[in-house]
Amino acid sequence: MSDLDAKEQQYVRVALRHLHRTLGAWAPVAAGLKTTAVTVRMVACGQNAVSASLALRVARLLNVMVDDLLVGKFLPPGACPNCGHVITSDFKDENTVVEEAPRSAGLTLVK
Repeated sequence: MSDLDAKEQQYVRVALRHLHRTLGAWAPVAAGLKTTAVTVRMVACGQNAVSASLALRVARLLNVMVDDLLVGKFLPPGACPNCGHVITSDFKDENTVVEEAPRSAGLTLVK
């Protein structure tokens, strides 16, 4: 049983997955939350309920207000609403426009 409703629990789970992606493993997430990695994994995958205490610790670790965490306003712009992954473009500096170039006379199209 949890003091949080289903939607609030889901946002905390997204925050946990976001922390997992950011920190690279469950162990540092658990250390930051002062709990075990097994507990964090079980909560993140929905096997255990999210406690109000854990939600408070997640908010502190993310440095956001608890209210923002519980309504999903903690994710940075462009982040996936399910896992918190922030999509970054690998092609920021590259020009991806294809220019029409004349074909050389020696090439022929084979059917």
